Amino acid sequence: MTALNPIMTIGEQLEEVVIKHKKASKHEAKKIAVGFLETVGVRSDRYNDYPHQFSGGMKQRVVIAMSLLCNPEILIADEPTTALDVTIQAQVLKIIKELINKYNMSMLLITHDLGVVAETCDRVAIMYAGEIVETGSVYEVYKYPKHPYTRGLFDSIPKLDIDEEKLVPIEGLIPNSADLPCGCHFHPRCKYKQDICKTIEPEIKGEDHLYKCHFSLF
Repeated sequence: MTALNPIMTIGEQLEEVVIKHKKASKHEAKKIAVGFLETVGVRSDRYNDYPHQFSGGMKQRVVIAMSLLCNPEILIADEPTTALDVTIQAQVLKIIKELINKYNMSMLLITHDLGVVAETCDRVAIMYAGEIVETGSVYEVYKYPKHPYTRGLFDSIPKLDIDEEKLVPIEGLIPNSADLPCGCHFHPRCKYKQDICKTIEPEIKGEDHLYKCHFSLF
């Protein structure tokens, strides 16, 4: 949402993208921009409004429209639901999924919200300290997590169906990216670590469901 320029109308900002990348005239650019705004549920009479006149959810719709103007084959969505309440979040995700199907696009979703991944994605990659430690179909990774970090993420989610007095956090702190631990980067926080984890980087295991760990723990 911060991608929007506060001193330009949303119409001007969308037109600018089309004129720059599609070499369209101003009239053609406006027609294209209005069409995409209406596709994401923003009325054409809001075309000359400024970003501060929109709610967070509506601003996110404008940004989605802007990202589609040049008909991309892949949409990179970086935390698309951050700062939105649950109701608006659901609306934005619904729009994104509908547009992916309508325009036959792929999407790379970057998020910390495992619930959003479960609702939106087919495959998932879990990253720790700048590298992928586990990847596979959403079903496989969520149902049968193989890496201790992935298991820790799921264990730390509050369970509404279980009467728990305390949360189960992952122990320790995220390492400094400029001074990563030797061996497995996760070993200082891993309750399953052995001596080998402290010195030797683990190899990737599995076939379609891949994980990076010395041991088959789960």
